[in-house]
Amino acid sequence: MARVLLVDDDPVARAVYGDVLEGGGHRVTQVGDADAARTALGDATFDAVITDLLLPQSDGMELLRHIKERYASVEVIVITALDKVDPAVRAIKSGAAEYLVKPVAPEALLHAVSRALTTRSLLEENATLRRALQLAEAGQRMSSIIERNSLSSAALAAFRQHVPSLGALVFEWGRQGLKVLGRDGLEASAAEQLRPRIGAALVDPIPSWIHDEVCGWTLVVPAMDEGELFGGVALTLAARLDHTPPEASYLAQHLAIGLRNLGRVAQFEGLAFLDDLTHLYNARYLQMALPREVQNARSTRQPFSLLFLDLDRFKTVNDTHGHLVGSQLLVEVAHVLKSCVRDQDAVVRYGGDEYVVLLRQMDAASAQRIAERIRAAIANRSFLAKDGMDLRISASVGIASFPEHAITEQELILLADQAMYEGKRGGRNRIQLAALGPALKAEG
Repeated sequence: MARVLLVDDDPVARAVYGDVLEGGGHRVTQVGDADAARTALGDATFDAVITDLLLPQSDGMELLRHIKERYASVEVIVITALDKVDPAVRAIKSGAAEYLVKPVAPEALLHAVSRALTTRSLLEENATLRRALQLAEAGQRMSSIIERNSLSSAALAAFRQHVPSLGALVFEWGRQGLKVLGRDGLEASAAEQLRPRIGAALVDPIPSWIHDEVCGWTLVVPAMDEGELFGGVALTLAARLDHTPPEASYLAQHLAIGLRNLGRVAQFEGLAFLDDLTHLYNARYLQMALPREVQNARSTRQPFSLLFLDLDRFKTVNDTHGHLVGSQLLVEVAHVLKSCVRDQDAVVRYGGDEYVVLLRQMDAASAQRIAERIRAAIANRSFLAKDGMDLRISASVGIASFPEHAITEQELILLADQAMYEGKRGGRNRIQLAALGPALKAEG
């Protein structure tokens, strides 16, 4: 039933108790002092230790403390001829499961061992349940997070806690390939070296091993949900295992759910910032992006510019051809604007027939050239030609730059808008540079 170490300096007591224990189905190792007991504990695994409290050159209390410090899961039963309360209390407080006074009846000894082993089993079961609960909570936490950095931190913490490893790297998989979300216990250079090899391992998205001189053995566990790959984790280990830890597979499944949810949230957020008609960004996006752009420009000391554009006499199109044609014209103007700017720039339908173009890291002089490109492209185009129509329209464009004309997002929009109207008053189909804002005039 159990492996028991019996420690007693009395050979007669050892023989008697040994026979009782073996008769109860236990495997017994007998030693006569604490030093021999320490040696036996180091050489073999035991479920329980039965020790006399009085031992030569030592005592059972020291052995008890030694066992609880180094072999916490081993149950200890103390037997002694001392029928006193104090040593019994000290033994129990030091971790003894039972305290028996000699002479010990066979039934009492076997019953004490049975109770100690039952307690040990319950404690191990509770520890297993706690680990399982912690694992379930970690998985649930990952699958419910909808912020990328928080998901990365939670995933790294969970994998490092439940799968012993030297280091961990959490990654996302998408149209652009593999993107590292976070790492723990790995240098940036090591993570960068692993990245292409992880990508190659994911050609067949099953748990796999890679090996190199820098990181040693690395287990790559894909994060899959409904047969689709969303990312995964790479765990560097001291040696290759003959299996994939079930905890790693469990957490990877919940990481996949978390990454899938991130994608869904991003889609919904993207829809919230898109204009329904033109599929350009909307004014809500501009309100979010401009403060961030101002902060970034201040920290990098790089300029940026805004173009505020309004179609000239657009009301005439609606009055003459109807609002459906007017809407189709707005969509085609959106395509023209997108074709005139870089991928890093943002084109916004501000409202009605007004558009705003955010030109990142671009000063006023360069913005004027882009504005002229846009003005000419609109003025020279035959709109709705595919529908058999030949609509002609022009646009007036106002320009304001940070920090040349204004140093806040509100002033930039206001000055670009004012410059656009100044262009309309000057004859339409024009580009107008903003005047200096109030704050800059005051500084000047």
